[in-house]
Amino acid sequence: MRRILTLLPLLAVLHGCIDIPKVSRREPARRPVQASRPGIDNRQCMMQLGLLQANFTPIPDRVFSPGCRNVGTVRLASLRSDTAQLALSNLGPVTCTMAQQFAAWARFGVDRAAEQILGSRVARIETFGSYSCRTVAGTSRLSGHATANAIDVSGFVLEDGRRITVLADWDGGTADERRFLRVVHASACKRFGTTLGPGYNAAHKNHFHLEADGADFCR
Repeated sequence: MRRILTLLPLLAVLHGCIDIPKVSRREPARRPVQASRPGIDNRQCMMQLGLLQANFTPIPDRVFSPGCRNVGTVRLASLRSDTAQLALSNLGPVTCTMAQQFAAWARFGVDRAAEQILGSRVARIETFGSYSCRTVAGTSRLSGHATANAIDVSGFVLEDGRRITVLADWDGGTADERRFLRVVHASACKRFGTTLGPGYNAAHKNHFHLEADGADFCR
């Protein structure tokens, strides 16, 4: 008992010498979740994308508001045709799977069709973009754009300078221009899960919505 009483003053002194850190109640700022290493499947996809000679840069994974994310995405700078590089406009992040299918469609479904039908190769594919955190119009369901898994294609610029757009030429172009747009739309239906165009509704009168979602919906 005497030993305990003797130690008490010493413990009090030691306690006064210890700097006990204060726990901050302030919550850290919320940031998008990031990851820099793609999974095995995504690495394989990027290898295939490289074999298609696409010019791209991998993007770190990010998760934004509920349901919206860029996971396994790349930024496409250009695509390879049979004879040249195809320029791209307004294109943001896209999933590697979407990019791979888009690269194959651009080369085999678009560029070759332009050569056969219009007599000129494609120089640039114009788009309204890819990633956008939004829902399908008139619903609460997230769009394929919310996961960077869709691209809206608005037109094509040929090597001879002609510009073919969905809005102006789906119904108003020459016979060959109308045929070209319908051929590339049909080709997209074979490569993408969901393909929407002017025949679907008024919201798609000026672009083709291409989505790698594993569905089987072509309009």
